[in-house]
Amino acid sequence: MTEYRPMQQLPDTAGYKAGDVLVLAGELFGRGYANGLVEEAKRIGMTVIGTTVGRRDPDGALRPLTADELADSEALLGGKVINVPLEAGFDMEAAAGQPSVCEQLKKARPDDWNSITFAEGFIEQARTAGTARFRSALSRVAQELEGLIPAGASVLFAHTMAGGIPRVRVFMPLLNRVFKGTGDKYLSSGDFWNSQLGHLCDVSFNEVTADTFRYLLEGTADLRGRISAGGGRVCYTAYGYHGTEVLVNGEFLWQSYTPYVQGIAKMRLEDIAVESSRQGVVATVFNCPEIQTNSSALFLGVEISLYPLLTAIRRAVGNEASAGLFARCQGMLKDGETVEGLLERTNSYLASPVLAAIVDYKSWPQHNTPDQAELMLTASSELMGMHADQKQLVCAELSRIVFLSTGRLMVHASWNPAAPVLWLNHDIIARLVADGLGRDILDV
Repeated sequence: MTEYRPMQQLPDTAGYKAGDVLVLAGELFGRGYANGLVEEAKRIGMTVIGTTVGRRDPDGALRPLTADELADSEALLGGKVINVPLEAGFDMEAAAGQPSVCEQLKKARPDDWNSITFAEGFIEQARTAGTARFRSALSRVAQELEGLIPAGASVLFAHTMAGGIPRVRVFMPLLNRVFKGTGDKYLSSGDFWNSQLGHLCDVSFNEVTADTFRYLLEGTADLRGRISAGGGRVCYTAYGYHGTEVLVNGEFLWQSYTPYVQGIAKMRLEDIAVESSRQGVVATVFNCPEIQTNSSALFLGVEISLYPLLTAIRRAVGNEASAGLFARCQGMLKDGETVEGLLERTNSYLASPVLAAIVDYKSWPQHNTPDQAELMLTASSELMGMHADQKQLVCAELSRIVFLSTGRLMVHASWNPAAPVLWLNHDIIARLVADGLGRDILDV
């Protein structure tokens, strides 16, 4: 278990300058955590270079982006995208003369989830094939970067890859039951995790979320050496999640979304950063607060712990400076509902004895229970129901503040990190927006 190290002081301004480079190892989609890194890099004059996962043709073949797709991707990023398919994972890899995971599960039925099996050794063989493909593509990316990074420039490599749910229809109804199910629709995450499908997810999450960070560190070792020899500095960041401290009954307490089965892979990611740091590589996993994005929509209830950020910010900046934020949030609620009522309902959930009996740092990540699922999903539904428009949510506004703040903290802390694994809790985000370095984040 990694030592719990919350960031308690704002980082010094990093030494990155105009002409230095941010490399995103992972494609930028929509609005999420990585946008904060990109916006901060641009704000201080860095050049941003992106990558792509590529696209799959109808026959399943992996290909680079077309000219139009590449133009759209570069417009979204605001920088050059290296057009080498850097797709992680192995769910579409045939191996040992057997069809891929996706092909084998194409006709699988959700009701049969606990009896589905794979030939002995097949998952590891498919993983080996996927790893070889990814490493080969990464080598080509590193070669292209050679000609794109100016002499003497420093480089920040940002690992933004996460996930790993196999792209098969059978998983969504099952995961909906795990993450959103109550009553007859409830499915124990522990039971699912101990099945063959759960084992497949475990291996896939490790490969996509964690081991790609190791491949990035190893695949850019020669490039890192040449940049360092030329006077540049090379740093690496990755996005972790291992719970977050939020205000509960007026105190900052560590809590976590349950069931976060991907947490096993996130701890593996932490271990890779610790190991690399011991070898002299500047690599840091930043465990970030929960946000709500398109990709997190599966995890209904993860957004609840966002709401106390409002109180943390008001504490840090004062009533007058936070008035605009509170007014925007109040404007999203139905007539008769108030932000204070929203915060009271949130606190009653977070302070529940049901959660206190489950959430424990040393045994994280925890599996769900029927009582916990009922409590969380009821609270999520009630809080969402306080909004006037389900497309205009308080948690979306708070998510924007989180990803901009974490991006700013990560860029600057990456230069000389206090530890290979750091937690960015609500208190440091509130402190950032109260400081000159981050006060503009509260502005729309």
